[in-house]
Amino acid sequence: MKTVKLTTLALVIGLLTTGTAFAADQTNTIEVTQENFSHAETARNYRNWSSKGANQQFVKMQGLPPRGKAAPTVQMNDDTLYGVAIVERNKEGKVEFSIPQTNNYMAVQVITERGHGQHYVVEDGHYNLPVESDYAFLIYRSGTEKGIENAVEQLNRVNADDFNFAYNYQVQPYNYEEVEAWVKKYTQEVNSMEKFTYTFPRTKDKVTDLHQWNLENAAGWGGASPEAFVGNEYANSPKMKANVCYTTTFDDPENKFFTSITAYDGDKYLMEGVRNISSNTWEKNSDGTITVSFNCGDDAKNNIDTKGNDYTFTSRHYGVNPKVMEAADDPIISAVQAQ
Repeated sequence: MKTVKLTTLALVIGLLTTGTAFAADQTNTIEVTQENFSHAETARNYRNWSSKGANQQFVKMQGLPPRGKAAPTVQMNDDTLYGVAIVERNKEGKVEFSIPQTNNYMAVQVITERGHGQHYVVEDGHYNLPVESDYAFLIYRSGTEKGIENAVEQLNRVNADDFNFAYNYQVQPYNYEEVEAWVKKYTQEVNSMEKFTYTFPRTKDKVTDLHQWNLENAAGWGGASPEAFVGNEYANSPKMKANVCYTTTFDDPENKFFTSITAYDGDKYLMEGVRNISSNTWEKNSDGTITVSFNCGDDAKNNIDTKGNDYTFTSRHYGVNPKVMEAADDPIISAVQAQ
């Protein structure tokens, strides 16, 4: 399986910036609390990607994400390749970027320093959008529906000259081992739930439940807000046993772009050798429904083999259909049955 490859320049910059990050960890640090957790977890992601040079150049994944905690962000997906730039807003309080014409799914999400995906855009064009923090994290998602090489080619069309790179960005002085401890606590709580659906409020004034917001940042930082036929809806299953055959049979959600199902380990990271299933690849039943199987054997319909690992899975609805948004429960997770 392919993993992330960066340019030589990115690797050199990464080594230099990583040293800065470690130095920041050893100075007087900001105590992590429930009030500032979303900022701390976001700072951790900014740190991870700036260590790869994303505050100085457009960092484009050349393959699927690394497995386990080698990945720079929790719950990365196997449906799109990421391109990341950390930028500074201009004097007008805006960030500038563009989406080129491509032959695949491509979206850009603008994430503030408190973890809010303030904007999510999917149409080709040039953008100059306001942000509520000094720096912003741009995630390009380049769909793999026509293969990984094609996804890379489409990322290569992005005009990096649009970016006002955050050359002066300073890693925030949190104790990142402490941040990780908070992440683990919150993630274990999410894993214990029968269902968990993400809301991802777009700005800080939209947060109505701080604890829910902290859980979302810990278990799925960087996810997009549900918006009919534009943004995405995500939901997590409860923790599932590797030695049990589970299936879920559901009607096609008919999302605008695609639907996917991806398994993760107990810390919400991808597992080595475990494939995902998406509407770009799944085989339908004769009645038009879809059955996805988990650890049910090679002959099972759309089987996901977690290689002996207990897991949770995430359903993703890209360009979410309003009927999915309006449903009380995620249609994929709510249909899971042990066989």
